[in-house]
Amino acid sequence: MDFKTIIYGSRDGIAKITMNRPERMNGYNETMVKEMCAAIDLARQDNDVRVLIVTGSGRAFCAGGDISGAPESRSRFHGHPMGHMLEMREGFHQLVISLHRFDKPVIASINGAAVAGGLTLALSCDFRIASDQARLGDTALKFALLCDEGGAYLFPRFMGLDRALKMTLLSEVYDAKTALELGLVTEVVPHAELEARTNDFARRLADGPPLAIRLAKRMMYKQREMTLENALEDAALNVMITNPSEDVREGIRAFREKQKPNFKGK
Repeated sequence: MDFKTIIYGSRDGIAKITMNRPERMNGYNETMVKEMCAAIDLARQDNDVRVLIVTGSGRAFCAGGDISGAPESRSRFHGHPMGHMLEMREGFHQLVISLHRFDKPVIASINGAAVAGGLTLALSCDFRIASDQARLGDTALKFALLCDEGGAYLFPRFMGLDRALKMTLLSEVYDAKTALELGLVTEVVPHAELEARTNDFARRLADGPPLAIRLAKRMMYKQREMTLENALEDAALNVMITNPSEDVREGIRAFREKQKPNFKGK
């Protein structure tokens, strides 16, 4: 596809979306959201893709919504009586849902600022590897805006309610080390090593058993909302898929022969 605001590509089982509006610190607009959803769908449908990386170009990961007032920052709902609601429901919310439904592992490679909707985007991924130059937080209330992209749901789940309230109500932005301590990122690496570390992390995931990885991810997300008994039943049903698979036989064979397994997702 001919994307205008992102760069998308895949190689050796790893797909990558790069938000590419560096002049706006990768602030999202309607076009970028649509293109990111389309790229996620491409990665979902491509059976060769086992892992997805999301990152930004320039000095930012994503600085939230584009509030520059430029023509390209306006959505198609501008001026509609219910425009503000429709803009979120049909826009960024669809991106969050697309990532939530994507059952392959997703890594946010946080190269710079990830604030407001940018932080929500990062938290919608499964892993967050941050540069030591990254800064993360919620700045919406600086503009009397709400954390309406999904932050009100996600922030307390990662930080705890009191810390999430403190960050949002005081419009706090944290350095990468503090963000790690607060639970907002998975790990922090020197800026020069971010791409290499992200690629290594993705490679390890891509070399794993893809069917079992996808099911394990789905199980963990679903079972957060289940009772113990329902969670155990869900696990019992899922092993009906994995245990008879060729990948299990391959894993056992490789272990016995002291070789690296070649998982094919079958």
